Amino acid sequence: MAKTDTQYTCQECGGVHGKWAGRCEACGAWNSIVEETTARVPKSVGKRGGAKIDFVSLDGAPADLVRRLSGIEEFDRVCGGGMVPGSALLVAGDPGIGKSTILLQVAAALARSGQICAYISGEEAVDQVRLRAQRLGLADAPVELAAATNIRNILASLDRATSKNNGAEAPPQVVIVDSIQTMYVDLLDSAPGTVSQVRACAQELIRVAKRRGITMIIVGHVTKEGSIAGPKVLEHMVDTVLYFEGERSHQFRILRAVKNRYGPTDEIGVFEMTGGGLAEVANPSALFLADRHEDVSGAAVFAGIEGTRPVLVEIQALVAPSSLGTPRRSTVGWDSARLAMILAVLETRCGVAFADRDVYLNVAGGLRINEPAADLAVAAALISAYADRPGPSDMVVFGEVGLSGEIRAVTQTDLRLKEAAKLGFSRALTPKSRHRGDGHERLKAREIGHISELVGEFTENQ
Repeated sequence: MAKTDTQYTCQECGGVHGKWAGRCEACGAWNSIVEETTARVPKSVGKRGGAKIDFVSLDGAPADLVRRLSGIEEFDRVCGGGMVPGSALLVAGDPGIGKSTILLQVAAALARSGQICAYISGEEAVDQVRLRAQRLGLADAPVELAAATNIRNILASLDRATSKNNGAEAPPQVVIVDSIQTMYVDLLDSAPGTVSQVRACAQELIRVAKRRGITMIIVGHVTKEGSIAGPKVLEHMVDTVLYFEGERSHQFRILRAVKNRYGPTDEIGVFEMTGGGLAEVANPSALFLADRHEDVSGAAVFAGIEGTRPVLVEIQALVAPSSLGTPRRSTVGWDSARLAMILAVLETRCGVAFADRDVYLNVAGGLRINEPAADLAVAAALISAYADRPGPSDMVVFGEVGLSGEIRAVTQTDLRLKEAAKLGFSRALTPKSRHRGDGHERLKAREIGHISELVGEFTENQ
């Protein structure tokens, strides 16, 4: 029997300490260090009793893995065109954002398409999940439902192939575990949700998924800072990490892929929360621009790229006189440090002073933008708000701004312009580009090389 040892682990970052402390030195969290009992690892494993492994060459024919499609196009797109057999997906998001709802819809869609799907809930009883299914109109879907938290029992059930969809026992093809923080391994003395329990439970679930070819979807909680609760190694263990974003008071939800071994990263799926669950949004650009007012100052339309999809969104700015010694700088949906950089460039290179004014920036629709290509649109909205003069309502803006005020080229210019032309925009303000295809035929694109040209565009009479 392996000897046990005691260690003190931070439940926020997973840092290991030799003794208990009130504050974690690694992440700075208070009262997050918990005593855990773990098995002592020998200093040297050695080679005695080990089995020989077989090595193969890279030029061998890979196995033809057919992706499992749920029929929910937004979800399948974020997964890279469908879920790969034997893969592990981690879905994380704030409480009440809709993680269980979208996964129950995915499970029902998979089951109705003939695939064997099991939904294991550790947070709710079976009757509570059934109530949600009735509300969503999914009660007739042949989903195998269970409420369990013991990993040993779950693994034994998956290995014994307990599904009875077709009158005979067959292994489930897709398993949803909601959530990993409620699961526990009875060999560990620590409570469910601790770092050691989350790591051990995820390792066992991923191992059975790889061995049986099961697509394992794991739900994860997040901390108050927005990161996934538990050890950071959890994100390294899984194949795909999906974040469910959005405000609970807002009807839009964004499913974003931040890691995907079998598809593109930074891909997004857009959903709308309705009384019957989460509905797909086929054209998110039209949705984000639906409530846009064309004659209001401080607004600019940004043509962005999220993964492989072009998305048009309105960026709003408000510049107001401030009576404070240090004016406010508030952002929603964009990086506050990048806003400070744009303000500094406008003040230094163009003479537009914001030192005595409060600045508020908002990305309409609840979308969060991480692209540097939004710099020019942010600057356009700030200048429009500063001058209190609306910009052209039929123009989209994109481009990266450097510290010297130069406008740098961005990728996939043609795709951005095609999306803008499809939605009826006739003008575009873009950086200078050496290569351009046919995406701008229906648009009158003006190329600028310095941010001072933008000031003239938005301050002169239209």
